[in-house]
Amino acid sequence: MSNLENLQMFVHIVLVNAAEQSVPDKNTGCVYGHPGIPGDPGHNGMPGRDGRDGAKGDKGDRGDIGTCGTAGKEGPKGDKGEPGVPGIAGLKGKRGDNGERGPPGKMGPQGFSGPLGLKGQKGELGLPGQQGIKGDVGPTGPVGPQGDIGYKGDKGLQGPLGPPGRPGPKGEIGHPGIKGSIGFRGEKGSKGNIGEQGPKGDMPEIPKSAFSAKLSESTKLPAANAPIRFDSILYNHQGHYDPETGRFTCAISGVYFFTYHITVFSRNVKVVLMKNGQRVIYTMDTYQGGEDQAGGGAVLELKVGDKVWLQVADKLLFNGLYADDDDDTVFSGFLLFAT
Repeated sequence: MSNLENLQMFVHIVLVNAAEQSVPDKNTGCVYGHPGIPGDPGHNGMPGRDGRDGAKGDKGDRGDIGTCGTAGKEGPKGDKGEPGVPGIAGLKGKRGDNGERGPPGKMGPQGFSGPLGLKGQKGELGLPGQQGIKGDVGPTGPVGPQGDIGYKGDKGLQGPLGPPGRPGPKGEIGHPGIKGSIGFRGEKGSKGNIGEQGPKGDMPEIPKSAFSAKLSESTKLPAANAPIRFDSILYNHQGHYDPETGRFTCAISGVYFFTYHITVFSRNVKVVLMKNGQRVIYTMDTYQGGEDQAGGGAVLELKVGDKVWLQVADKLLFNGLYADDDDDTVFSGFLLFAT
């Protein structure tokens, strides 16, 4: 028997057993027994038909893509195919390099004369030719009319002195000539004689203004807020300083320098340089025992009539300007230059 027949018989037995077990037992107390031992397999049946002539089954699902195999051997070259259809013309390519010049061709037949061309441009000036042979002197021509008077030319080289001619008529005044270049400096001449002494000239008058005065025993420790009277005169030839008022009065407009030197004793000092009632500079010294020294100075521009003086700038506690036989307090001024 074939395998197919054995399979059919096995399925029949199973179905029969299942039908018998499905029939209910009439006796209500019975129970089913255990299945029996399978029997021995039957003999092999006849072989079935070859399944290749059966109906073709449905197409299965596409399998996964396998790995790429190794490249096969190159096949033999095929025959040349037929020419394809001409394609669309491409863009014009770039111009190629100029090729080498070919050998000259044979002389062609002479052509007809062309039309007369335009006149060409003037050529460059040629090289000067060789000087020709001097010709013979021609006959003297007739005297021409007198020309216009030309400009005076540059002075030429002096020729040899000729014989004196007859004096001619006075000509017209010509145009002035071109100014010549500066000549070379000549050699130093010999020292001349000393001339006679001239008359004595007037001396220029130099403006002068200066003074210098100091305190005395009677004017030391001066009053406050009033001009200090420097009554002991050291220099005052022009008389521009008044020792009675302690003021300097400008008589010459100009720039002046004023200076003062103070001996400080017994009290503090605070003085101010005044110009026409306006305070210009301050000087202060605090008395600390013994004798101190203080000073100041300034350059001022004055006009005629301006007044300058020195005065104590505060109460009598600041008027310690002192003078005796060994100590001096001096006020001076002088003109630097007139304006």
